[in-house]
Amino acid sequence: MSSIVQNNAAEPLLAGTEANGEGNPNSTGYGSIDERPRFTRNKLFIVGCILMTELCERLTYYSVIANLILFCTSTLDISSTGAARISLIFSGSVFIVPIFGGYLADAFVGKFNIILGCGLIYVIGLVLLPASAVDYKNNWFGLHNKISTETRRGLFLSSLVLIAIGTGGIKANVGPFGAQQVESLGPKAVQSFFNWFYWFINVGAIIAYSGVAAVQQDVGFDVGFLIPLISMIIALVIFVLNKSKYISSPIKGSVLKDTIGVCCATRCKGFDHAREDEGGPYSNEMVNGVIAVLRILPVFLLIIVYWAIYSQMGTTLFLQGERMDLKVGSGNVPVAVLNIFDTIIIIILIPIMESLVYPFLTRINRSPSHLQRMGIGMIFAAMAMFVAGILEIYRKKDISIIGQKLAGNTFNASSISVFAQVPQFTLIGASEVFTSISGLEFAYSQAPMFMQGVCMGLFLATSGIGNYVAELILVIVVAVTGSQPPDSWFPDEINDGKTEYLFFLLGILMFINLVIFAIVAYFYKYRNRDNYEISVTA
Repeated sequence: MSSIVQNNAAEPLLAGTEANGEGNPNSTGYGSIDERPRFTRNKLFIVGCILMTELCERLTYYSVIANLILFCTSTLDISSTGAARISLIFSGSVFIVPIFGGYLADAFVGKFNIILGCGLIYVIGLVLLPASAVDYKNNWFGLHNKISTETRRGLFLSSLVLIAIGTGGIKANVGPFGAQQVESLGPKAVQSFFNWFYWFINVGAIIAYSGVAAVQQDVGFDVGFLIPLISMIIALVIFVLNKSKYISSPIKGSVLKDTIGVCCATRCKGFDHAREDEGGPYSNEMVNGVIAVLRILPVFLLIIVYWAIYSQMGTTLFLQGERMDLKVGSGNVPVAVLNIFDTIIIIILIPIMESLVYPFLTRINRSPSHLQRMGIGMIFAAMAMFVAGILEIYRKKDISIIGQKLAGNTFNASSISVFAQVPQFTLIGASEVFTSISGLEFAYSQAPMFMQGVCMGLFLATSGIGNYVAELILVIVVAVTGSQPPDSWFPDEINDGKTEYLFFLLGILMFINLVIFAIVAYFYKYRNRDNYEISVTA
């Protein structure tokens, strides 16, 4: 089936993005189709299996990272700074692996096989995870069994490697694979699938950050890490349930491989040397597509600092939250529960912006461009860091809760409620609505359709690199200010250091990046996509 629709670059192409930075590139990317898709009961069951697979996988992933820092410091005896580095490197790798996962699926084995294979690797990693947390001596295997902290660390780090491979391979393929199942029903069906895909992602995140994180913090990591293992096993069972009924596209080779080939074929003498009519091995369409993607790269490079700011939710802001008053009623809330406010503001803002604000601004001829929206998001991200810095100053003035216990760790904490962090999490969530979503919209509107998969891979890579940049910033800060209080900006015990300066530094870096971004945006010439036809072929 082939459907030709109009696509205007000024119109929103996306309906949403996940709180860790994952996008929804197909939500409105096919244009406006009036006919509602007619889903048969069999088709609904197939799609439902894929959506439940994604929910369970996202619940698994967020359950792993929700209290990762707390587990490192409480069970593995790793310093706070070391735990933050592990978290950043792991999170960064999760967004780099999809490039290879997408390539292997497209060029060699297909999406179903990659999802299943990576899922099995995922499960192996999830078996090692609770193995690193179990109290072998007292609770599980008798009085004479005990493993050293070094062995636990080895099991834990090995599990993270396998989990990164597993979740990264699934991330690259499960969304497109689900869309393949409904393409024959038309563009509106694909849009509907991705809207629900996004919704299921956030349900998984909310369950992980509220329920599973509470079990890990209050009951124990041995039990808390069994939940994501069970969840991932359920995901795989659900996924293979309909193996014989799935629609799989034939393996046609990888656009990423051809993109690299075009760049190599230029021999540093210009892209004309790669064209068939100039004696090169590639068509004009392929070469022009590569050029279009390369024009987007400067914008992508300037999103990296934004993702470095975004990554603070799971690292420095988590460390700050550990040292605030967690009591609600007679118990403690999970520190990780603050991530829910990032998700909530996204769910609230997206329909408001897409249904009310953007249409209104379009009617009065004041519709912001994709790059302008991205700049607005960067302002919100910088504000979040300044708010965090101000909160840190006031937090340290009132360290009155002595001996707050979390998963076996003891912290001296401020009497200020952890919910005082809500504004900074909300600002980061708002920034995601503008920078992350608009970044994907920009990439998709400025590249030919056959290159959009490459753009998705590159966009996910910027998030991964952003985590690595955040780690580099921490290394430089510790090298310059030292690791010992009171002068260190990021000591192992942030109560005794000057972490507010780190937050202010991150905010300043974001503003400097914004200035450079504004210059690039000013000189960027949009590719004319008016009346640009997109063929959706099933």
